[in-house]
Amino acid sequence: MIYNEKRRKSREIKVGGIKIGGTSPVSVQSMTNTDTRDALATYAQIKALAEAGCDIVRLAIPDEESVLTITKLKNMGVDVPIVADIHYSHKLAVAAAEAGADKIRINPGNIGSKDKIREVASACKYHGIPIRIGVNSGSLEKHLLEKYGAPTAEALAESALYNAALLEELDFSDIIISVKASDTYSMIEANRAIAKATVYPLHLGVTEAGARIKAAVKSSVGIGALLSEGIGDTVRVSLTEDPVNEISLAYDILSSLGITERGGLNIVSCPTCGRTGIDLIALTERFEREARAAGIDKMNIKVALMGCAVNGPGEALDADIGIAGGKGEVLLFKGGKTVRKLKECDAVLELIEEIKKMK
Repeated sequence: MIYNEKRRKSREIKVGGIKIGGTSPVSVQSMTNTDTRDALATYAQIKALAEAGCDIVRLAIPDEESVLTITKLKNMGVDVPIVADIHYSHKLAVAAAEAGADKIRINPGNIGSKDKIREVASACKYHGIPIRIGVNSGSLEKHLLEKYGAPTAEALAESALYNAALLEELDFSDIIISVKASDTYSMIEANRAIAKATVYPLHLGVTEAGARIKAAVKSSVGIGALLSEGIGDTVRVSLTEDPVNEISLAYDILSSLGITERGGLNIVSCPTCGRTGIDLIALTERFEREARAAGIDKMNIKVALMGCAVNGPGEALDADIGIAGGKGEVLLFKGGKTVRKLKECDAVLELIEEIKKMK
């Protein structure tokens, strides 16, 4: 596995029942978009996120009523670690720690004076929960903006390290660092700099990434580039849509690098060309639908859907199972060896039946 071979050595931090950093698996996070004050709606969304594979969930905590929801969720049986997302108010951060949050996420730059940050650190230390330092272009300290003239990668990294040092000065070291930017390159460069300068675990993400396709591209480039270098301990793919959809994309990124076995089917298919003798585009779309319906989409196997013999068992030699198109028919192969011929119209269902036998 590329990631484990190169993985940066980071400190292990515990968030509820999930360990971040060290040799722990890379965890997947998301954030609810319900009104946090609506405990029932928030509970329902957390449950859906957990069922999708979310390891840690973050809640916006804009007021005292939202703080009360943390306790309500715990009493309702939520066991997914809850991160309280706090801006500006150190009192809300302290209250969230007391209410049962498993981690506090703050931008120290907008919390206020050193004494206010000390209160937050003391509360977190007393309750045994970590602090996630969250830095983005909108939270940079004035002196750093004046120094760099813009929220550059260097400015973002310096802000994160400055705030980590501030917490250390307050005798608090249970820290996770998150530096995000909507500019993918800035996010990559900032995290590279932090990875060299500290041993704290890093939370990766491209913020304000947009809707699905654009966000998937930005997140794959940003998160994927860092993970391929061994940098990153927990991730979030940000989407401007139902947060449940963030989870599968996150696992797709991890799975593409061989970091997790939770990504489900690894489907490889050729882009088609003039040699293609079957309607591979329609066949691939149908296979994905039928695989979900059959409940095999979470299996950890590699399935190849190839348009012709050129891209068949040869190029897909490492696939566990697959098909390669001919003229109105396909070859079914396993482990690089041809099993039998199938009619194109029967190919999807026959392939699914063969995969079921592999459970």
